[in-house]
Amino acid sequence: MSDSLPRCDWTTRTTRTTRTTRTTRSTRSAVKPIALAVTMALALASPAHATGDEVAVSADSRSAADANPESTLPKIQVSAETQDADDTYAPARTRSATKTDTLLRDVPQSITVVSERMIQDASMQNMADVVRYVPGVGMAQGEGNRDTPILRGNASTADFFVDGVRDDVEYFRDLYNVERVEALKGPNAMIFGRAGAGGVINRVTRQAGWDDVREVSLQAGSWDNLRTTADFGGALNDRIAVRVTGLYEDSESYRDGFELERYGVNPTLAMRLGESSTLRLGYEYYTYDRIADRGVPSFDGRPVETDESTFFGDPTRSPTDATVNLATAVFDHEFGNGVSLRNRTLYGDYDKFYQNVYSGGAATVDENGIMVAPISAYNNAQQRENLFNQTDLVFSLTTGSVEHELLTGVEIGRQETDNFRNTGFFNDELETVTAPVSSPTISIPVTFRQDEDDNDNHVETNVAAIYVQDQVKLSEHFQAVLGLRYDQFDVDFDNNRTGVRLESDDDLVSPRAGLIYKPVEPVSLYASYSMTYLPRAGAQMTSLTATNEALDPEEYENYEIGAKWDLRPYLSLSAAVYRLDRTNVAIPDPLDPSLSILVDGQKTEGVELGISGQVTEAWSMFGGYAYQDGELTATASATAVDGATLAQLPEHKISLWNRYQLTPAWGVGLGLMYQSDMYTSTDNTVTLPSFTRVDAALFYSLNDRIRAQLNVENLLDEEYLANAHNNNNISPGSPLAVRMGVTVAF
Repeated sequence: MSDSLPRCDWTTRTTRTTRTTRTTRSTRSAVKPIALAVTMALALASPAHATGDEVAVSADSRSAADANPESTLPKIQVSAETQDADDTYAPARTRSATKTDTLLRDVPQSITVVSERMIQDASMQNMADVVRYVPGVGMAQGEGNRDTPILRGNASTADFFVDGVRDDVEYFRDLYNVERVEALKGPNAMIFGRAGAGGVINRVTRQAGWDDVREVSLQAGSWDNLRTTADFGGALNDRIAVRVTGLYEDSESYRDGFELERYGVNPTLAMRLGESSTLRLGYEYYTYDRIADRGVPSFDGRPVETDESTFFGDPTRSPTDATVNLATAVFDHEFGNGVSLRNRTLYGDYDKFYQNVYSGGAATVDENGIMVAPISAYNNAQQRENLFNQTDLVFSLTTGSVEHELLTGVEIGRQETDNFRNTGFFNDELETVTAPVSSPTISIPVTFRQDEDDNDNHVETNVAAIYVQDQVKLSEHFQAVLGLRYDQFDVDFDNNRTGVRLESDDDLVSPRAGLIYKPVEPVSLYASYSMTYLPRAGAQMTSLTATNEALDPEEYENYEIGAKWDLRPYLSLSAAVYRLDRTNVAIPDPLDPSLSILVDGQKTEGVELGISGQVTEAWSMFGGYAYQDGELTATASATAVDGATLAQLPEHKISLWNRYQLTPAWGVGLGLMYQSDMYTSTDNTVTLPSFTRVDAALFYSLNDRIRAQLNVENLLDEEYLANAHNNNNISPGSPLAVRMGVTVAF
């Protein structure tokens, strides 16, 4: 069992509110990308090499349990020391990418796996922490109320999965019950269904097993950060095992008025039903209350210069809360002779609310020469129920000298969503007021009621899909992955405010093809093609209109070539070059704005380099480099014209985390992040400056049962802007912050 060191969030706790009222609660860096790339290249040139045969044996012997959290990780021998496969930065296998237990180097796709050890060492506790070290993936602000990753230039709130099943509601996720996080880049419709245009993020959760687990972690840090997690489990008898993970956090932040309180509990149960069958049951209850913080506005093409703590608007009336109930059941049966069946069911009930009094536009200078910012307000409630069932049958066969691993599957799902939005009126009449930039936190009375354009929608979505995949071993050196998926995607959309009812029916055929060449066993060279669709209902099912109801869904096509090399035991390198095209974008018809037409949308081209694992026995590294060039390929509006650079897509991003074990008891960590400047929106009028951030850590193990660590975020106290939602919702990065934690195993 991997150690479980404490993880913490620097977002902090909010003034609490009741659901009934809803009213309380630069400089460009001197470090250049090429210099950091040289640093990475030197790391890769480590003298600790292994022969091809040695790597092949070690890499292939890494446990299949890396990709299967339900199994117990076996011990293996590395350099005369016993080590768990997921107790490194480089897990060898995945189940999510193909729905079969497959070596990562045999998947023709760019994949980054953030292991449990990496999560622990970097003190990660949320999705923004995770993607910081993932090449080709960033995190937008999400209006201060949700996770919004940007994958290969495509922002999304819907492309999240948990144990391979859709988890597409807009909320902030925590890592207290997570074994690992997988970022699968490029369209993934063959495995995951519609959308997932730039990629998907899948959380693999901790599951009950027959090994004993008893750990409690306590953490404290800057701005009254307090957090505790617990993990207890083991066998009740030979046939039944249980496990419970838990979380409680009560924290504040460097942002004025920002508070966070959250807690979660996730019990799981495993039952052996005879020699060949296993049933796993799980339930998660997770909830939080926090402030929806939308950062600072812009002025004259740049973020407003202000202290990083300054809150624009009213934090006491900007609460956001979410409650998540997830129930899961997984049945596995082995028929023998390589034939297996898996049936997975997920029921999710989500209840989310957010309200914000925030900067609704750019700062200006008034007639008195005072710089002022416009302040707006609204709130939104969303309820959703998800029900998904997947059934996969895997079997092997041989035709002549060709070996096949075949997957056939069926998925059915239903989603019901209600969205209700109110506009805020200051002093019961004004939709916008102004506040001086020198003192932008306000307390003007505001009431909330529906305006003529506010949502009051009920959406029902039904999905039925069948898919087939063949992983083919053509010869000793050549493999292929071929797949095809068909989805029937039906939406009924009711506008309760206007009485309009719309329907959308789409038949989606999503292919996937990849060819792999292995000159030697530890090396894979691949070329791949994949496609996915975004139906007109939109990923979050609130955007269907009469003008686009009958139009074809958006299409995303990805072309990719790449290489993966297990350079030595537990050290993996990867490289990918790709082009992602978006077409069938609906825009108003210039000749008749009441109608819509389809045009090309955008393209993203890029290079991704990754490193994960042990450079030497004492030195571990994780991270990579991404070069990204994205632009619009058609004019969508007056502020989104052909040739414009995509929003929040830095041309260069480098992230490297290092851990060095000085002695058996003491270790140190160093993280380096560089991001070039980028535009906050496709109108390309506001720029976020480039920045470099350095993190550090100190690790100490008193014995096998007591461990401690100190993490320092932004060690050099760099002033920087972390991300944005648009031109006038820009989040300042954290100043220097300290987190201290202790983990005790019983």
